[in-house]
Amino acid sequence: MRPHPPAPGPDGDTELADAHPPAPVHYAEQALLGALLLEPERLDGIALAPEQFGDPAHSTLYAAMRATPVPNPEQHRRSPAWLNRVLEAARPQAPGLTASYLHTLVQRCPWPGHAAAYARMIEADHARITLREHAERLAQSATDPSLPDRAGTVLAECDALSRFLDMLSSQFAPHPGSLPRTVLSASVPRTTGDEVLAEERALLACATAQPSGLRRMRWLQPDDFALPRHGQLFQCLTALAHRQEPVDAVTVLWEAQHQHLLHSDFTPADLMELLATPVGTPEHWGEKVLQRALLAQAHDTALRIRALTDAPANTPHQLATGSRRALAALTALRTRWQRATQPLTATHSPAINRTGPRLRTTAASPTTRASR
Repeated sequence: MRPHPPAPGPDGDTELADAHPPAPVHYAEQALLGALLLEPERLDGIALAPEQFGDPAHSTLYAAMRATPVPNPEQHRRSPAWLNRVLEAARPQAPGLTASYLHTLVQRCPWPGHAAAYARMIEADHARITLREHAERLAQSATDPSLPDRAGTVLAECDALSRFLDMLSSQFAPHPGSLPRTVLSASVPRTTGDEVLAEERALLACATAQPSGLRRMRWLQPDDFALPRHGQLFQCLTALAHRQEPVDAVTVLWEAQHQHLLHSDFTPADLMELLATPVGTPEHWGEKVLQRALLAQAHDTALRIRALTDAPANTPHQLATGSRRALAALTALRTRWQRATQPLTATHSPAINRTGPRLRTTAASPTTRASR
């Protein structure tokens, strides 16, 4: 959730109550509220919602302004009655607010006529925080093993994120230099636990025993495998199938030799053992591998978008542009996931819910060692 600055201190100023220097948006909030206290009639031109303010006291004060009938400008200049009514309405939710702080807000407003610009700054910062919250939810859904359908939840969060980016693009006009300034770190390495490796080995063994399914599995790519060596072996299988050559353990071994995959840590005997015990179908294990790739890509995408929002220098348009770029790989993988699972929905239950054969997750051969 969005962190909130503390409520105003005894003197009514949050800056003295907070040990950390306020962010620029704090001054924009003060300037806007000061402008509205000076000229309440400007409220009609401000479309902000109270929850878009970062400071809870500011949010409460703005909500009180919205709920209190706007006075006649001439009466407002002669009497502080409206200010008193606003303060009285806000105090139950923000006891720290004082008349002194209202005067501070007025002093912090350089020019009431710039109220719309101050509101735009608040709107932009709220958009950055909201985008980060979307990224956090995407990351959480991609890594929460308790979810009954993690892939479905991830795709739903991806849709929500895309809709927010559409709204962001429509609200903030593009400008020169629209690419974000943030340098993104490399992707997080994939997890290669025993269960992950066992499923990938099962796919390779089943695809070797039942190569006819390889032509129907174009939705799976070598990069989807958590262990790069397994992806390279899958590429050997698909290369043989594409050339319409015989596929079995020996022909795969020969192709692996041509691809420089055999060495002291992964010998011909290791490969033959890996392919020796097929259990299940290639499609079943392929969907398992693809789902893990989808979840890993979703988590990586969320971390990249979160990194963009961590840089306050990025404008809303830069955030939208950078986030769409980060989403591109996930969107492509999602298309392949739908291609793998949707054809089965007419006559079968979703592939992700099918119960497959059980595998030993304890590695028994050197094929689980990471390639060098």
